[in-house]
Amino acid sequence: MFTGIIENIGEIAALNKDQNNLNIIVKSSLTSELKIDQSIAHNGVCLTVINLDLKNNTYTVTAIEETLSKSNFKNIKVNDKVNLERAMKLGDRLDGHIVQGHVDETGECIDIQNKNGSWLFTFQYNSLKNNNITIEKGSITINGVSLTVINSLKNQFSVAIIPYTYKHTNFSAIQINDFVNLEFDVIGKYVARITTL
Repeated sequence: MFTGIIENIGEIAALNKDQNNLNIIVKSSLTSELKIDQSIAHNGVCLTVINLDLKNNTYTVTAIEETLSKSNFKNIKVNDKVNLERAMKLGDRLDGHIVQGHVDETGECIDIQNKNGSWLFTFQYNSLKNNNITIEKGSITINGVSLTVINSLKNQFSVAIIPYTYKHTNFSAIQINDFVNLEFDVIGKYVARITTL
């Protein structure tokens, strides 16, 4: 379980294909604080640490075929920046919202507006897939970042990004036509499912 509050930006140091899986080696200042079997969200995808290399300040996680098919990890490259968040601690403040680390689908960035002190990012997604929905002022997770939806339409929505978030996440690297990982609000997913039964 996560909150969508990013702790660190990691860098992809290497990618190693293993049958249908992808072993991802990440360089991060968090490495020395990690342990084998720990869960970490990478761009919102919950992955398990399988190896630590403290000398090189790197660790390894594995993305399986299911993860690759539903996330933007199928297009990930060496030197890409990834948002990192360790699992929440029981008893901590929930500063973002309840994030499972299970990406529902990818969305495409279709517009970025500089608002002279903030940025407005607009994304489109396939609203027919799993009945995913957004609502005005509801929660959405984009690349692991907990955000509030504005301008909610059937298959697109926008989010406003403050300077701190822009600087301390990989939002500064997102460009038009880039694909991001989307995790829709868990409560909204249950409601959408009930209404289709």
